Amino acid sequence: MRTRHRERHRLDRIGWLRAAVLGANDGILSTASLLVGVASAAQAGPSDIMIAGVAGLVAGAMSMGAGEYVSVSSQADSEKAELALESRELREDPTGEHKELTEIYVRRGLDRDLAHRVAEQLMAHDALEAHARDELGLSVTTAARPLQAAAASAVSFASGAILPILAVTLSTRELAAPVTVMVSLVGLAILGAASAGMAGAPVVRGVVRVLFWGALAMALTAAVGHLFGVAA
Repeated sequence: MRTRHRERHRLDRIGWLRAAVLGANDGILSTASLLVGVASAAQAGPSDIMIAGVAGLVAGAMSMGAGEYVSVSSQADSEKAELALESRELREDPTGEHKELTEIYVRRGLDRDLAHRVAEQLMAHDALEAHARDELGLSVTTAARPLQAAAASAVSFASGAILPILAVTLSTRELAAPVTVMVSLVGLAILGAASAGMAGAPVVRGVVRVLFWGALAMALTAAVGHLFGVAA
């Protein structure tokens, strides 16, 4: 009995996974840094800290969503322009495009006769798809999706930002900064491990990377809050 060979690739996750990981990481880190900075200021009260956290969540989520939408829309526009150009070239010079595709396959290791036949058959099936994939490096799997990226980024930012806000809410004024730092670092570590695992990357490297930059960012904002809070 033959067993089916199954491979679990993760390229179909690239679009939303990148935006979601970036959003959640930024949600935790930027909101925690903001709260730690405000909490480190001597004059800041509990209401000041909470207002700063909620304002950071709303502003950050909107900014991340809008930024992702604009960025990925620009990528989508570039992809559409390249496909339109390729489509015109296929109409105007199909022979030249066939030779171009043949040369691509030759460079990839096929002998010229086989490359010629492969290019011929693929162009007969769907010439634009063949050139988009093998000449331009575009595919349905990795195509830009602005709305998907924007939604994933905004929702994940808000989800990440809730963690340090809850930490501040459930702690005393004196412990607000250290509790927020500890809870946020745990959240960043979990996020780093999860995102690395989903992408098939080394987990330890992902965790160490987010912890290092997270700790550095919060330490700097705590120093700024303390400096200006005391100076005021």
